[in-house]
Amino acid sequence: MNIKELKTMLKARDIDRQLSLLYSSKPDILNYQRNRYIKLADFFESTFSSNQNASFFSAPGRTELGGNHTDHQHGQVIAAAVNLDMVACCCTNESNIIRIKSEGFDTFEINIDEEYPKIEEINTSAALVRGISAKIKSKGYPLGGFDACITSDVLTGSGLSSSAAFEVLIGVILNHLFCSGEISPVEIAKIGQYAENIYFGKPSGLMDQMASSVGSAVEIDFKDIHNPQIEKIDFDFSSTGHLLCIIDTGADHADLTGEYSLIPSDMKKVASFFGKEFLQEVAEDDFYKNIMQIRKITGDRAVLRSSHFFADTKRALALSLALKNDNWNEFLRISKESGHSSFEYLQNVYVSTSPDTQDVSVALALCQYLLKERGSFRVHGGGFAGTIQAFVPADMLENFKYNIEASIGQGCCHVLSIRPYGGVNVLKLFV
Repeated sequence: MNIKELKTMLKARDIDRQLSLLYSSKPDILNYQRNRYIKLADFFESTFSSNQNASFFSAPGRTELGGNHTDHQHGQVIAAAVNLDMVACCCTNESNIIRIKSEGFDTFEINIDEEYPKIEEINTSAALVRGISAKIKSKGYPLGGFDACITSDVLTGSGLSSSAAFEVLIGVILNHLFCSGEISPVEIAKIGQYAENIYFGKPSGLMDQMASSVGSAVEIDFKDIHNPQIEKIDFDFSSTGHLLCIIDTGADHADLTGEYSLIPSDMKKVASFFGKEFLQEVAEDDFYKNIMQIRKITGDRAVLRSSHFFADTKRALALSLALKNDNWNEFLRISKESGHSSFEYLQNVYVSTSPDTQDVSVALALCQYLLKERGSFRVHGGGFAGTIQAFVPADMLENFKYNIEASIGQGCCHVLSIRPYGGVNVLKLFV
């Protein structure tokens, strides 16, 4: 169908069922998303001349549920897709050129026949698109060009990974336009990681892409980094009586690269003590039996961070098991325990050289005061600055949100939900 037909379907509410599955069946949310999609179609129509084979594609942001800083040591993690997403309206254009216009950014284009990484594209969206298309072409699929306009409500700097959503979105578009949907969500995630590593120039893991691509909750074991074991967990988070809140603490992210890099560096020091590269290759019992000697060589921070790794990679597995067994209270208990471990042993809540600036610590203290013994709360993602994740009982949400925003800042508390779908062709959600 063309763009005008697509807009007619939207206005006639012909795809409300698809939208309700992705977002919510509540009338106000459904109206918002319908108008969002209509606005995106208008945006496309005013930007590009192509208008045939029009469709919508969506890829969600993600939240880390467990396994804080365990993936880079080839441990276990559990993550989930959220209801904030990146949406594209696009059409094939009968060429070998991909043209993309995102809200707030300039249009860029790539020629899919130019398959090799370009130095001038490092750290750009163009590099990701080129890498994804090149990888899919290498699998023998006859790709073509397309035009796309993209809108996103994935919070930047929140640990929800807008970059992974973008990678998955491009992979899903190419998969459905040119590959008959034959590429699996797991493979799309791996293709996104490949593009980020090789073309974009960032040595990222696979957790973000996998959660965005697969949807719902996903358990990942990175023991074999080239062939991670992935299991989707179909759990109805909406039945728990709790809401997922992501709290932006307002902390400054500047100059934190060194702090982030010291975490894997410290853990690798301990692994090196045993002649290994990653902590996953070290037996936990051997670690504790040799702790006196390790402390002398690596220092105590490396020991404490490694202690966190061994415990939190097991917690990720336990969190997954709790969901599979429909044991929500156990999930909350382990989640809170993981948060304490991140603060006490991983030590990624504040920068030790700046003890007077502890935005995340203060926000965690507020969560503990407001939630009492209910729900759970933990540092979210990389740490040091940024966000907190909290599961808040529904009957406490209004008071919790009001007091958090009164103490930290208006609009800092974002109420989200776990999305059961990963990257999708919206119009074919039921096919």
